[in-house]
Amino acid sequence: MGSKIPFIEFNNGKKMPAIGLGTFQSKPNEVEEAVKNAIDIGYRCIDTAFFYQNETEIGKAIRAKIQDGTIRREDIFVTTKLWNTFHKENQVVPACRESLKNLDLDYVDLYLMHFPIAFKEGDELLPRDSDEKIIATDTDYIETWKGIEECSRLGLAKSIGVSNFNSEQITRLLSAATVKPVNNQVELNININQKRLLEFCKNNNITITSYSPLGRPGTTAIYGDKGIPNFLENSKVIEIAQKYNKTPAQIALRFILQIGAAIIPKSVTKSRIKENFEIFDFQLTDNEMKTLESLETGKRLTTLEDLKNHKYYPYGIPF
Repeated sequence: MGSKIPFIEFNNGKKMPAIGLGTFQSKPNEVEEAVKNAIDIGYRCIDTAFFYQNETEIGKAIRAKIQDGTIRREDIFVTTKLWNTFHKENQVVPACRESLKNLDLDYVDLYLMHFPIAFKEGDELLPRDSDEKIIATDTDYIETWKGIEECSRLGLAKSIGVSNFNSEQITRLLSAATVKPVNNQVELNININQKRLLEFCKNNNITITSYSPLGRPGTTAIYGDKGIPNFLENSKVIEIAQKYNKTPAQIALRFILQIGAAIIPKSVTKSRIKENFEIFDFQLTDNEMKTLESLETGKRLTTLEDLKNHKYYPYGIPF
């Protein structure tokens, strides 16, 4: 089952499955079952983060699937992320070790810096001031990266990368890095197809993983409306879906794979997890790709409005 999944290759020669299970906002009591189901269906990549507070359950699920013989450790690709409250260089390795302890693993396959912006240190994941605004610090992500490189040297992470970085931040990081990032995980979907960032990263031999590949349907409650159209209800997407006897979600995922990014659709529903995986038996035509590309609005779900005046705010430039 797992053999037909395409891989994306990193600049260090390692490979990552082009599809994985996303777990952001998957509740602790649901995520363990979701990961087991995903592995049974054929997923070989699981994406989590310290911030999601579900590493422990995910670790349990992976452990169970190793114990029942479904997979070996080396068959599964696990990504987790350094949270913004641990950006000082000396905090990074302990934070990585804590994630490994949660996951009950000796190493992760990919360790990402979750954001270029550091938050106030301490136990609060989202430290806020009296106006309920997030409290950021000016710790430089270059300093943070040194700590992440140390995780790589110690073998705690097989590969290292970033998330939510723009082209200027990557350029600056590359000029200082001794270990090059292999991946940049960003919001990428039909609404915001990141064509220029993809091109930029490709030229620098950095792969891209798309989070929110389905535009997070049903999250208006959390994100407000923001006037973001739901492309899964777009008549052009529906038309293409009908042609292939697929769902709009499957078309949206296939589109991203074909532009060259990896995807980590999130679901805890077994039927959806299965549906998201069934996208390797058809190919969109060039014209269909152009049609889907033309639906871009450039609107993001993740905007971090509170931090838009921070010097490392990643969304202030076009890409």
